[in-house]
Amino acid sequence: MGNSYAGQLRTRRFEEVLHNSIEASLRSNSLAPRPIFSQLYLEAEQQLSALEGGSRVDNEEEEEEGEGGLEPSCPPNPYQMHPPPEGCCTTDGFCQAGKDLRLVSVSSEPIDVPTGFLLVGAKSPSLPDHLLVCAVDKRFLPDDNGHNALLGFSGNCVGCGKKGFCYFTEFSSHINLKLTTQPKKQKHLKYYLVRNAQGALTKGPLICWRGSESRGRPSTTGTGSGSLFPPLDSSGPQAASSSEPTPGTSPGVPMGVQHAGPVSDHPSQTAATGPAVFNGKDSPKTQQLVKNKLPAMPRPSALGVVSNSGPPKKRHKGWSPESPSATDGGYSQGGGNRAKYESTGTSCMPQVGLAGPASVTFPVVASGEPVSVPDNLMKICKAKPVIFKGHGNFPYLCGNLNDVVVSPLLYTCYQNSQSVSRAYEQHGACAAQPISQEMQLLLTVYYLVQLAADQVPLMEDLEQIFLRSWRESHLTETRQPQQAPPQPFPPAPGAVAQVTSAQLPWLAGLAASSCNDSVHIIECTHSLAEGLSEMFRLLVEGKLAKTNYVVIICACRSPAIDSCIAVTGKYQARILSESLLTPAEYQKEVNYALLTGKVDSLGAFFSSLCPEGDIDVLLDKFHQENQGHISSSLTASSVTKSASLDVGGAPTCTSYGLEPHHVRPFQLAVAQKLLSHVCSIADSSTQNLDLGSFEKVDFLICIPPSEVTYQQTLFHVWHSGVLLELGLEKEHVTKQRVEQYVLKLDAEAQTKFKSFLQNSFQNPHTLFVLIHDHAHWDLVSGAVHNLCSQSDLSVGLVDRLLNCREVKEAPNIVTLHVTSFPYALQTQHTLISPYNEIHWPASYSSGVDLYPENKKYFGLSEFIESTLSGHSLPLLRYDSSFEAMVTALGKRFPRLHSAVIRTFVLVQHYAAAMMAVSGLSQMKSYTSVETLEITQNLINSPKQCPCGHGLMVLLRVPCSPLAAVAYERLAHVRARLALDRHFEIILGDPSSSITVGKHFVKQLKMWQKIEEAEWRPQTYLELEGLPCILIFSGMDPHGESLPRSLRYCDLRLINSSCLVRTALEQELGLAAYFVSTEAPLEKGVPNEALESDAEKLSSTDNEDEELATEGSTSEKRSRSHDSACSPPSSKASSSALCGESSAQPGGPSQREQARSPQPCSPSDESRVPGDKQRLRASQRPPVISRHSPGLAPQPDYGLKTSQRSVQVPVTSSSSQLSSSGSSSSSTVPSASTVILQASHCSMTRACQQPPIVFLPKLVYDMVTSTDSSGLPKAASLLPSHSVMWASSFRPLLSKTMTSTEQSLYYRQWTVPRPSHMDYGDRAEGRGDSFHPRRLLLSGPPQIGKTGAYLQFLSILSRMLIRLTEVDVYDEEEINIDLEEESDWQYLHHGDPWPDLELFRKLPFDYLIHDPKYEDASLICSHHQGVKRQDRANPRKPEELYVRRQTSRMRLSKYAAYNTYHHCEQCHQYMGFHPRYQLYESTLHAFAFSYSMLGEEIQLHFIIPKSKEHHFVFSQPGGQLESMRLPLVTDKSHEYIKSPTFTPTTGRHEHGLFNLYHAMDGASHLHVLVVKEYEMAIYKKYWPNHIMLVLPSIFNSAGVGAAHFLIKELSSHNLELERSRQEELGIKPQDIWPFIVISDDSCVMWNVVDVDCGGDRSREFSWSERNVSLKYIMQHIEASPNITHYALIGMRKWSSKTGSREVRKPFSRCHVHDFIILNVDLTQNVQYNQNRFLCDDVDFNLRVHSAGLLLCRFNRFSVMKKQMAVGGHRSLHITSKVSDHPVAVVPAQYICAPDSKHPFLAAPAQLLLEKFLQQHSHRFFPLSLRNHGHPVLLVDCYLNLGSQISVCYVSSRPHSLNISCSDFMFSGLLLYLCDSFVGASFLKKFHFLKGATLCVICQDRNSLRQTVVRLELEDEWQFRLRDEFQTANAKEDLTGRHI
Repeated sequence: MGNSYAGQLRTRRFEEVLHNSIEASLRSNSLAPRPIFSQLYLEAEQQLSALEGGSRVDNEEEEEEGEGGLEPSCPPNPYQMHPPPEGCCTTDGFCQAGKDLRLVSVSSEPIDVPTGFLLVGAKSPSLPDHLLVCAVDKRFLPDDNGHNALLGFSGNCVGCGKKGFCYFTEFSSHINLKLTTQPKKQKHLKYYLVRNAQGALTKGPLICWRGSESRGRPSTTGTGSGSLFPPLDSSGPQAASSSEPTPGTSPGVPMGVQHAGPVSDHPSQTAATGPAVFNGKDSPKTQQLVKNKLPAMPRPSALGVVSNSGPPKKRHKGWSPESPSATDGGYSQGGGNRAKYESTGTSCMPQVGLAGPASVTFPVVASGEPVSVPDNLMKICKAKPVIFKGHGNFPYLCGNLNDVVVSPLLYTCYQNSQSVSRAYEQHGACAAQPISQEMQLLLTVYYLVQLAADQVPLMEDLEQIFLRSWRESHLTETRQPQQAPPQPFPPAPGAVAQVTSAQLPWLAGLAASSCNDSVHIIECTHSLAEGLSEMFRLLVEGKLAKTNYVVIICACRSPAIDSCIAVTGKYQARILSESLLTPAEYQKEVNYALLTGKVDSLGAFFSSLCPEGDIDVLLDKFHQENQGHISSSLTASSVTKSASLDVGGAPTCTSYGLEPHHVRPFQLAVAQKLLSHVCSIADSSTQNLDLGSFEKVDFLICIPPSEVTYQQTLFHVWHSGVLLELGLEKEHVTKQRVEQYVLKLDAEAQTKFKSFLQNSFQNPHTLFVLIHDHAHWDLVSGAVHNLCSQSDLSVGLVDRLLNCREVKEAPNIVTLHVTSFPYALQTQHTLISPYNEIHWPASYSSGVDLYPENKKYFGLSEFIESTLSGHSLPLLRYDSSFEAMVTALGKRFPRLHSAVIRTFVLVQHYAAAMMAVSGLSQMKSYTSVETLEITQNLINSPKQCPCGHGLMVLLRVPCSPLAAVAYERLAHVRARLALDRHFEIILGDPSSSITVGKHFVKQLKMWQKIEEAEWRPQTYLELEGLPCILIFSGMDPHGESLPRSLRYCDLRLINSSCLVRTALEQELGLAAYFVSTEAPLEKGVPNEALESDAEKLSSTDNEDEELATEGSTSEKRSRSHDSACSPPSSKASSSALCGESSAQPGGPSQREQARSPQPCSPSDESRVPGDKQRLRASQRPPVISRHSPGLAPQPDYGLKTSQRSVQVPVTSSSSQLSSSGSSSSSTVPSASTVILQASHCSMTRACQQPPIVFLPKLVYDMVTSTDSSGLPKAASLLPSHSVMWASSFRPLLSKTMTSTEQSLYYRQWTVPRPSHMDYGDRAEGRGDSFHPRRLLLSGPPQIGKTGAYLQFLSILSRMLIRLTEVDVYDEEEINIDLEEESDWQYLHHGDPWPDLELFRKLPFDYLIHDPKYEDASLICSHHQGVKRQDRANPRKPEELYVRRQTSRMRLSKYAAYNTYHHCEQCHQYMGFHPRYQLYESTLHAFAFSYSMLGEEIQLHFIIPKSKEHHFVFSQPGGQLESMRLPLVTDKSHEYIKSPTFTPTTGRHEHGLFNLYHAMDGASHLHVLVVKEYEMAIYKKYWPNHIMLVLPSIFNSAGVGAAHFLIKELSSHNLELERSRQEELGIKPQDIWPFIVISDDSCVMWNVVDVDCGGDRSREFSWSERNVSLKYIMQHIEASPNITHYALIGMRKWSSKTGSREVRKPFSRCHVHDFIILNVDLTQNVQYNQNRFLCDDVDFNLRVHSAGLLLCRFNRFSVMKKQMAVGGHRSLHITSKVSDHPVAVVPAQYICAPDSKHPFLAAPAQLLLEKFLQQHSHRFFPLSLRNHGHPVLLVDCYLNLGSQISVCYVSSRPHSLNISCSDFMFSGLLLYLCDSFVGASFLKKFHFLKGATLCVICQDRNSLRQTVVRLELEDEWQFRLRDEFQTANAKEDLTGRHI
């Protein structure tokens, strides 16, 4: 402090400063009192004993940070232990002498304990489950109060007996504690050890060190990094389940139950889960709280940021260590009584294991006398007081314990707020200290003072207050971008002076002085016991009648405090005590009230209200009066006449009709998103889903055990046609067949599920989709079921079925969880990867309607929007008179649960309303206006429709017994009023089917045109148009859809006290609705009679309104004030609202387009809703207050037609009726006085506007109040009962968060409870623990998720079929008609192999038959040339690029595959199998010289380790010498002899290189030939394939270069192998000389089976089948005399192949695509390495002219897959000059030499070939369509286009050439001719006059030399202008001149 006034008061007046301080604090917006208290006191710094030196204070921080082994906020310097002596034992649990110290080992051994010493248990961080036994001098241990321990240490080792350890550091080294922080006895000596009755040593009470109580310890309940408390120290089976983090909020555990003894606590729970009660927005004081100006937290950035759970930091050196204990050292005499009283007040003790025991422990041992709870307390107080334990010791209670509830929630909240989250480190809060206990209590008092009388305290509010206060005190300024300009923080003082315990009662009293005794402060001098006694005395004396909260403070235990807070307000106490009940206890209490007749007094009270004395008497009287002659005006209803009206031809209602099944654009979009997620799982490298191996799709839909949901799902599946589409069923699917695919999760589910699993196991090639619909239901762990096996079989059923090992491990099961409320599946432990979540898309993006639909969805956010002041009539309402009556009766009947009271009141209201509408007008004052409106519309709606269509009223009664009571009562009243045929009352129970009266079934059948005699409605959707009250029971809705005729959703009975976000949204989801947007805006729409007598005026609609998009899980975007950026939900609702006007009875409404829109100025945006309402109200005539009891508003909406606000006011003239806002009951005329303006079906109107929802006031406030960011308060609730917050120091959800961001938020900040099925499933933070085949689809309720996932199944099935199919080229062979019958044919049709002698006699067929060469030049032969004149014109030039014909073929089991195929068998082959990840590849250089290139060729092989056996190395890992070749004489069928080479470019993903199945698993050698720049990408995709990498000079070369190098390499290798094997005694000619050169698009191979019926017979039949490549290769390789053939190939498959093609088994002709090349025979024939196109034709002609045999096996065919990428398609010719590559026309490919022309980015050879193909007619005009006079090609075939024929001759000596003596050639083309071409050779040929010569050379110089050498100028005329060059850039190859 810097001065010497230690502990002294300053001279200025204490009271003045104190008062000013508190006044400033109360008035300020922030919640933390200003640090003005430093003016009052300068706290004395308590000097610590010098025995521990000055380091004590300095190390305090470090000591506490290390607690629990968590990283501190600032990394401490690791403590360096002295290294242990050489040779000593360092094992954990043993001392350095090697003796065992673990309690479990030495518990029964005798231990010598010296006098004055005690045995204690030490905790070792490395052995969390064990205690180490030590003997310690008790003088150095504390007494029971944590005092009087001498500083220092004295102890002995009980293992080796070594004595006299004087330092704990030395002792901890000896017992091998292995600490990372400085050893402190307070941290490691934890328990006293005591002997039990058997004499065994056991763990005893906790050692009560000073301050140890509030220090958190890590717990196994949380995740590793977020946990705050330690695992349970007990061993045994219950240890696992007994670390349930928070008491009471989990199912089955009462809040107030406590176990005596040390049990683990878990402050990482938000203490507020129990009383999920929200403070509404009506109180200005609350507004002050909510509109806190502190910047909010940044958004969570990662999935697993964890909170620092270290203990509280010291505020000063004088910090008070005495705060509540983390565990209860509860072995005191009163322990048993204490546990007992804690459990009373709740109706049942929990079953251990149902949700874990109530393992919250309370503060330290109680002290002092027990406090007696007075008798009749509840009778006096009219409610059970709820006492929240606060800080410090809490006394025992005895006496009338049933009338009081004790809860640890506040204690847990305080504990949580002591731990500073690591999330704040980024803000510089490195060594920040938590809020002191005094400050916590003071803030709590401030909070309670500000609560309004109808508000209930909420722990979440308190946590946020603590968080803000702490941030304001300790954090540097942070701003959040989306907030209004934040108020700058005051500079954070270095050390804030805190409130002392002595000041606390003063300050609390001053704070409470302003609240009119709503908060009462009691200060105690000795212990809390006297304060509690005082409170009970005041209660009994009635002096606390106006007091809602009593705060009891005991500050005597300086410097620590004891405190507790009692809630004594009747309203608050009732809600809080009921909120502490679990659902099971709630049901039990209600049942108890009903069974024991406690409710009879309530019934008697209601009866007495009636003016006649008894309602039933009045009913009976009415019944008798009206019996026989039903004269009531009501009975003149069209309901009874509807059938005759139909028959008689009177006008019938046209609005009816169940919607036909169709898929909406949204559903299709979601289905496609699902499909793309499934595909991404399959495409990932994890190999978790092999889509390629599945042939069909099967599915099972699991739904909750609701009969209606079951029937509804069956209906959806049946009508979607998905079963037919998936091929699971044939035509005429029956409903019984559909039942196989839907599983109701009830007791019988296991059998059906087992058969599903068996089915999936037996059909590995079927993909099974397991759909878990309504997936947020029943998340109870299966382990809970095992613990209490005698309990209900359905407990944990979902977990036991869907999470069983078989489902998780089955590679063919994909699990899809579908839910509207995914929050409980988005925890830190979830099995679903965030990447596998699919959220329903937003309908609008940047103002554009993404999926236009004729219906708009109306969900929670739209309902909330309707309550904002821009809308005149809200859709969400509450009933104030109902609430007032419930509150009054609650005080009269304090022991009845409020659910019972609410139900009875509501039933009474409905009964009275029915009587009022029936003519008993005196009953109007016994109902509320809202209920009267509902009942009037229900009863009168059928009269407005000629067919009697009516409205549905949904009455939600969660508790089934109460629902039955309501049903009986309402049915009784209906019967007495003779309304049986006017409307139906239906009891909707999840476990049973719907029961509807015969009369109403008959009507439904008539409306729906159903003939079937036995038909009964089975879903609520089939009740369309039926006037009815549906009493919907069950604790949770199970996904039941409601019909469009739903008009009122009465949720006044939902259990408002214990709601969490899921439960709340689930209830409100019942009203979710699709509104037709096609409603015409007609003038004078007939009015909806008798709706309400309120004057209905609409206000200016404002699109820019801040909107609470809370419940809708659609994507939410941040937005500006521009209406174009308006959020999706406001757009959805604005276009959704119906264009229907509803006016009060008496006059038709007039609809008119009036007033232009009045935009709200941006300044309005920041006003609170109340201000907005006042602002709007000033712009229109006055209206009655929205919630005045006399008003029953009805929504009225104009259809917004654009993004601007269009005002559509409704003016209604009502002469008959008037309504006054002050009157409590409005005058509604009886039905007989109403004049119906026109018959108009009310159901039609119901379909055009969403239902009206009535809520309890508490829930209404919760839903409609928003935080400072505009987020509805309900969204910040705990997301689900089965999860808890990971830390109270978490940021708030933000309104602008998308669904994805919300998911990440919950994944970071929530953890599952022990009863949750995800609990303990994974180590937190490890991404690999996500289940790979599990997806989550979330979308708002009733939006169409079922249709979306059924559509997904359809498109998934279609995709799988598509995956197993492939487009193959299917074209007829060309030039067949030009083929001439030769003199010699191969007539042995049945030969499996060609006969060499016969084959030699066959002439070579020069014609090209491959359809891909349809545009190539014809090659003339001797006997064909002259008949060529009549050749039909080929395709026109514009048809050249028409898509080639393909057929879709199903892949056979012998197909070749691309990289997307992963099946089990292929894993090893592909090198992806986890066991084969060791595939390394080595790079080997292989060089050989080639004279034609004039240099050495350097090739590189990449050889995986698994393929090295195919090669010969100089030594292992040494120089590559050759590739092994087999022998011709080998006859083995185990492998393929010929190595396969596949040249490829641009097809690393799509190339068909997986030949495993094609080769039928046979061993083969396959080499991919790739360009150097593509080597890495090919190696990545094909890690287990051998690569041959071409030299870099060939990077831009064509396929000719690859073929050339493959052949040259193979020739060279053959020589090497011959020389190598010759040394082994093998003849050179015995080495196998063949290689295969295959295209990368060959997909399947076929064989034709021929039945010739004898060699010469005319009968000929054949069939084609798919075979493996192995079969074909082994057949060909087994051919006799095979080495005499140079080239062997096969047909290209075509579906149009005829008998003519396959009749001849062999042809001597061109072969393409898949060739088997004899490298020995073709040694002197080369591929042209410069070629890009037609290089195979060129090579075939060379081989033939060299006198070698080409043989095509016509009975074999290859299918080629159409590929859109790679290959020659990757050759693009573009301009090199322009920045943006532009395509160039072929005429620009050549240019005049030295001219200015655009350089082209392409190889010269490609330009030449492309030019000749397109523009040869410019050079050879005489040759055009002149097939009798071809162009002569010498030594090279070039494609001159289809209109020019060519004749090929070879200049080589002894070559085979056609006889050219008959031909007159129209042109000569000389291409790079070599020395074999001489002048004399050319003179043999004859040319037409005017024929053209084209000479092509490398450069201008060689062109001149060639012309001279060949003496061309003698015969031909040359002109300079006829010289051209290719237009490639100079830096490329030099241009070739023409």
